[in-house]
Amino acid sequence: MSETETLSIWSLVANASLLVQIVMAMLFLASVISWVMIIQRGLYQSRARSSFLEFEKQFWSGIDLNQLFRQGNARKGGIGGVETIFRAGFKEFTRLRQQVGADPDAVMEGTQRAMRVALSREEEKLETNLPFLASVASVSPYIGLFGTVWGIMNSFRGLANVHQATLAAVAPGISEALVATAMGLFAAIPAVLAYNRYSARAETLSNGYETFAEEFSSILHRQVHAK
Repeated sequence: MSETETLSIWSLVANASLLVQIVMAMLFLASVISWVMIIQRGLYQSRARSSFLEFEKQFWSGIDLNQLFRQGNARKGGIGGVETIFRAGFKEFTRLRQQVGADPDAVMEGTQRAMRVALSREEEKLETNLPFLASVASVSPYIGLFGTVWGIMNSFRGLANVHQATLAAVAPGISEALVATAMGLFAAIPAVLAYNRYSARAETLSNGYETFAEEFSSILHRQVHAK
């Protein structure tokens, strides 16, 4: 884009009516926030997927569960994802099983409850900021369209004071108004693409977490009923 074109676009924004400028500012702010969330979600879900694959590989390697739990205690970094579900279930399982006269079914019920709570929290983390992206994706085009309609109304209303209506008389106002539509699409398109991608990733990881919780529950079930 040439310097002349860049300056002309900025001049359109600067010369737009106050309401249209407010609409443009809202869309620009929504776009900036969306990109921050898009980057943050991408990094978080990538780390969550890598952590899930790494922990599953370690879990199914035949390592002792007590040792795996102690490794989490010794780790300095944050613990999240599927390991949080494992630790919640194993901690509750160990606590309930150590009680005198503990009923195996009661132990498993408490363990599964603890894993469900941890699973729900991890699913919330995976879906953080996705509702905002969905809102930006669905609302931004309409906000931009509102700014465009308002700008065009002002342009045609200004023709009432002009003796001879020409394209040159209304073109600047219409151009200013159309910038609002362009900004609405600029905010909406990345948001809808990111929302669809990250929603699918979150669902895939959530399904993986649920599958792990069920398999881990089966392992603990066999242990608590072992004679």
